[in-house]
Amino acid sequence: MILSHRTRIALRAATVLGLAVVYLPLLLVLVNSFNRDRSFAWPPTGFTTEWWVRAWQSEGARSALVSSLQAGAGATLVALVLGTMTAFAVQRYRFFGRQAVSFLVILPIALPGIVTGIALNAAFRTVLGPAGIGFGLLTVVIGHATFCVVVVFNNVLARLRRLAPSAEEASADLGAHTFQTFRYVTFPAVRSALLAGGLLAFALSFDEIVVTTFTAGPAVQTLPVWIYANLARPNQAPVVNVVAAVLVLLSVVPVYLAQRLSADSAGGRL
Repeated sequence: MILSHRTRIALRAATVLGLAVVYLPLLLVLVNSFNRDRSFAWPPTGFTTEWWVRAWQSEGARSALVSSLQAGAGATLVALVLGTMTAFAVQRYRFFGRQAVSFLVILPIALPGIVTGIALNAAFRTVLGPAGIGFGLLTVVIGHATFCVVVVFNNVLARLRRLAPSAEEASADLGAHTFQTFRYVTFPAVRSALLAGGLLAFALSFDEIVVTTFTAGPAVQTLPVWIYANLARPNQAPVVNVVAAVLVLLSVVPVYLAQRLSADSAGGRL
């Protein structure tokens, strides 16, 4: 497609404007985490690392970080197992309701988070409550896994659709049994998709707040929930900016790695 000079300028301007709307507020949070003024006067009257030291010394922030890491790791593990198995079932087999299964797996990420949270809260009270299992880290992991499964499912399914069945058939013709074929042919082909899906699932879980609010209970507080709870406290405002900046930086890493894995795989380097 050949675009005119004015069209190219308009597209570039729109791109810059869109990126500015998304990233300038994040940059402002990062700058304010070093702002010496508690009221975040702009421009900053000076810069300090005091708030970063206080954030590190905050027991509540450290505990929330550990809870977020545990919830993210647990949800990612569940998503990798269920998402991969479902992707193989949908892609490799023909059965009644196959399209319905695919739709139901993808649906949770399209639903409003508050709807998912309310539904999970009611389900946990009805099912787990009589068994003596209260709200805690387990319910958070289950809640996060409901939408983390989607990204793993989509990544693995897309890779399986590009994987030629002839490679696995050739492995079987050469005498390899099912598990050998999976180990030496199938798994290397989907490995980068699993890594990318797992990293994206972890990033989604790490940032989640709406579903967490309905499934965590009073005993568990993840980092986003801690930020929301302390946002209105004047003495905690500078520390909240530091924690928010850390949350942004920690979220960028898995997303960037997942994007690189997907790009390298698409180029045939993995």
